[in-house]
Amino acid sequence: MYLTSLPDHSSPDFDEDLHFGRFKTHNVIFNTLSSYSFCDNHVGCLSFKTILKGEEWYGINNRRLAVRPGQFLILNDEQNYSCKIDTHDKVRGLSVFFQKDFAARVFEDTLKTETELLDNPFYISRKQPEFFQTLNNIGPELQLQLLTLISGLENKGYDEGTEEQLVFLLGYLISTLKADTKKIKGVQAIKPSSKIEIYKRLCIAKDFLHSTFMEKPDLKLLGSMACLSVPQLIRQFKSVFKVTPHQYLIQLKLKQAVDLLKNTNKPIYEITWGSGFENESAFCRAFKSAYGMQPLMFRKMHR
Repeated sequence: MYLTSLPDHSSPDFDEDLHFGRFKTHNVIFNTLSSYSFCDNHVGCLSFKTILKGEEWYGINNRRLAVRPGQFLILNDEQNYSCKIDTHDKVRGLSVFFQKDFAARVFEDTLKTETELLDNPFYISRKQPEFFQTLNNIGPELQLQLLTLISGLENKGYDEGTEEQLVFLLGYLISTLKADTKKIKGVQAIKPSSKIEIYKRLCIAKDFLHSTFMEKPDLKLLGSMACLSVPQLIRQFKSVFKVTPHQYLIQLKLKQAVDLLKNTNKPIYEITWGSGFENESAFCRAFKSAYGMQPLMFRKMHR
């Protein structure tokens, strides 16, 4: 099922049972353009969320995080969450909700050996993998998959080719889970359960940096959000993500600056403010340290 508009949950005519009943029987894809949308409590199926333009805020387990271009979020089956778009500019979003049996068949094929599949070709386990609900970067492979999916939807609607693309997308989600599992090995703990718990808390800190880098989050607040002491946060963050929280924050600000330099004609002082730096001098020093040249030269080379 392919939809190009978001439902108005506050409308008196909104049929909640009809709307949410679709997700039980169909794969549902939203490819939408909207400046306002709000759902304060939704229990969904396994879903993939990304934003192509603008930002959308999600509430998960008493925390808020922003999904912006170049990122995606995986929400597990039967996960409670809220979502909100409220901007002056139009936000373009892509959400894919996977019907449970469809996802289960793909996971069976992806996670089992060929011998196991031959021995039980028609067996389908209802148990789904549990994904880490954290922001992930969209790499070139996924970018190509999403462009192909969107192009097919806009030209032909939802057809058999769409389902093939969704199979590949679910396979990519499994590769994301495997990548997270490798990162967990970097956590400095003995018990596997402790490693997983600390990794989840580090992801909360990482996502908080992504969502609030314009607001200059400090270490004390970051540790409080992740329920980790500041020394433990710094040590474990560096062990898993190979940089300290402060270094990670600078990387986020510089990535924002690069996007603005490439895609806008804004002057340096506006880019400084729009990237979360305190002043132009600090911005230019950090930029030259990372890219070996001043921001205006970088813009000239990439135009």
